[in-house]
Amino acid sequence: MDEQLAQKILAAVEEGFEEQIDFTEDLIRFPSLRGKEKPAQEFVHKALEARGYAVETFHIDEDKIKDHPGFSPVAVDYSDAVNVIATHTPRMEKGRSLILNGHMDVVPEGPHDMWEVSPPYEPKREGDWLYGRGGGDMKAGIAANIFALDALRRIGLQPAAKVHVQSVVEEECTGNGALACLVEGYTAEAAIIPEPEDEMLVRANTGVLWFEVNVSGHPVHVREAGTGANAIEASFRVIESLKRLTAEWNAEKASYPYFEELDHPINFNVGKIEGGDWASTVAAWCKLSCRIAIYPGDDPKDRAAQIEAHLARELADDPFLGNRPPEVIWNGFFARGYVLEEGTDAEKALAEAHRAATASELKSFVTPGYLDARVFVIYAGMPCLVYGPITENIHGFDERVSLSSIKRVTGAIALFIADWCGVEPIETEAAHG
Repeated sequence: MDEQLAQKILAAVEEGFEEQIDFTEDLIRFPSLRGKEKPAQEFVHKALEARGYAVETFHIDEDKIKDHPGFSPVAVDYSDAVNVIATHTPRMEKGRSLILNGHMDVVPEGPHDMWEVSPPYEPKREGDWLYGRGGGDMKAGIAANIFALDALRRIGLQPAAKVHVQSVVEEECTGNGALACLVEGYTAEAAIIPEPEDEMLVRANTGVLWFEVNVSGHPVHVREAGTGANAIEASFRVIESLKRLTAEWNAEKASYPYFEELDHPINFNVGKIEGGDWASTVAAWCKLSCRIAIYPGDDPKDRAAQIEAHLARELADDPFLGNRPPEVIWNGFFARGYVLEEGTDAEKALAEAHRAATASELKSFVTPGYLDARVFVIYAGMPCLVYGPITENIHGFDERVSLSSIKRVTGAIALFIADWCGVEPIETEAAHG
């Protein structure tokens, strides 16, 4: 790219940055938890519409996606689960098309009194940090996508190719939001997702399985506890069995490129436990909500079957669970991992944009977490570049994102758009198109 143009684009990012952070703070104020994303999505719809884009908001239709190989099973109501897609159409299609994707859903914030800097949905700037639930994961990324395009408009330019700006739901639990966009027909020659990845490119990531384990007990009065069977205590034995399975899966890492050097690529977590009805009654039931990773290339169905078989085998001799095996229910992520092919034109373009915006070389790494990029890479055959700002404490207390990093990432995205899509002048009558 012409150096003078690159500097003009970066200066335009700088000029609009205060407005960009104000916009990010507005997004943080929406408690866009699962099932409650709609008000935030309506806000984004209006913001994109005000810029003159063709904007569509649509509900996830489970019937449309349930037979897709990338679908994850759900047991929640999707009536308020909406995606927002804004489309820029150039006057002349000269460059390469692009999807700018981000997710609006955030994870639960936990006890508010354990947030020390500011309440979770009251954004606060302190030094180089912007605090708030979802600020890093990933509302700063959604804003970066929008304001990268704004930077081009500020200097009278627009992409010379079709660009879809996507704000999706369900990234934190199923990936069905991004999948629904693909099934609706939104594709491109490349995609960018500004997830909080410390200004690095994700080379590969794990797939994820979500499941519940229902353990039944035998309730009796606590005075006769020895004659009953406590489902909560029995669930501990289920957890230990699943930890042993996790160790077995981690021992397989040498067979998976990019994962052989990671200490612990397969992580298992019990994120929620419920059980029992009465303090003086031996617990009759217990439900574990679990998450485990799988390697790229693994079929979720095969790994799910391994979990069920492992529990059946290990618990067969358990004095109680052997006669009353726990029930496994698949209730969320049923998602493959992916590997981003090295050396694509898209990656080269991002490396150049990153270099210009940060004065450093682009690094790549492997992450053991879920990313919606698997939808684009596996099911659309397109390079998806997961690349976003420096953050701390995502999914934890006092989540925060670096302001200076947001600016650098926004600059890199704007430069990438100009290079990948090409640019054309905005005509006066289409100044917001």
